[in-house]
Amino acid sequence: MDDPSEPYGEHRQQNVYASGMLADQPPDGPVRYADLERRALEAMSDEVAAYVAGGAGTEDTVSENRRAFADWRIVPRMLRDVSERDLRVSPFDREFDIPVMLAPLGVLSIVHDEGELAVARAAADLDVPMCLSSASSYTLEAVADELGEVPKWFQLYWSADPAIASSFVERAENAGYDGIVVTLDTPLLGWRERDIEQGYLPFLDGEGVANYFSDPAFRDRLDQPPEENEAAAVMEFVDVFGDPSLTWDDLADLRDETDLPLIVKGVLHPDDAKRAVECGADGVIVSNHGGRQVDGAVGALAALPGIVDAVDVPVLFDSGIRGGSDVATALALGADCTLLGRPYAYGLALDGEAGVENVVENLRADLDLTLALAGHTSFDDLDRSVLVDRRPNGHD
Repeated sequence: MDDPSEPYGEHRQQNVYASGMLADQPPDGPVRYADLERRALEAMSDEVAAYVAGGAGTEDTVSENRRAFADWRIVPRMLRDVSERDLRVSPFDREFDIPVMLAPLGVLSIVHDEGELAVARAAADLDVPMCLSSASSYTLEAVADELGEVPKWFQLYWSADPAIASSFVERAENAGYDGIVVTLDTPLLGWRERDIEQGYLPFLDGEGVANYFSDPAFRDRLDQPPEENEAAAVMEFVDVFGDPSLTWDDLADLRDETDLPLIVKGVLHPDDAKRAVECGADGVIVSNHGGRQVDGAVGALAALPGIVDAVDVPVLFDSGIRGGSDVATALALGADCTLLGRPYAYGLALDGEAGVENVVENLRADLDLTLALAGHTSFDDLDRSVLVDRRPNGHD
């Protein structure tokens, strides 16, 4: 990206208007999230669309993630010099140009042939950090090569085989990842009615298993290598993917295995956040997995303030980010950074690397203008005083 202090929102807005009015070239992709989602899902098969857009059970939690944002309203302030803004944040002492990281989304090859490689190239072009899923369709080493010097984290699905989890962590260290994000909320897959109706799980097609099939600890479990017997390797993957017997003691053991920052993802209760820090976690991602795990769960944003108050480590936010005001609201509630999920996957589905870039550039412009029009020049200015709490009794 360009200089983080430049008036990015005005520039992008003016360029779009000029292209549309003077050159008869409207924007390359959808701008409104509803249109982006609709067009992307129309471009997918029914099975893939259900997998990407769906959530647990009745999908009440997916809806609740968005409804929770309505509880907090920004109060703009006037006549402040907002001609220059600084969108940078520095979680874990690593500077990000914008307070947005690309969230770990698995199996992106079902959305676009180049999957995580295309996303990584977009992230590198825009200098936006990326968190790579364990369940990626390309190896963590290949994705790291595309990301180059861009901040990058590796998300660990905690395998039932400790040797595989340890191997993944070691590979991430060797590949130059800057942090390990261990997902806590997926010891088992949630009851996802859309996927069950379709009878579809992409892993059974050999999608999203590149890190496992290339891993020496996983391959040691097989009688034949995946190249010779993919079906048997897939079933072995299913057997070792998650581990419902894990406890906090295991997190403490994992902490001892790496010197990289260890961030836990999927936390919604302050006591869990405190326990994670006691076990050595360096940061917390408040998330309900985009509503994909527990139907009827609390909206992730509703959980954010209590967790920010409970711990003294960086707190990031995931689940429901759709536009610039969402990012600003999460940061005002105490998040140090946010993660963007489904929107960039929809951009990927429509136009590969360019589609991801379009989504991120639009979000950055929206965020920049939201910050300025609310009367602020940096995210250091934001706290809960810039919001009105519309919840009954106005309590956290």
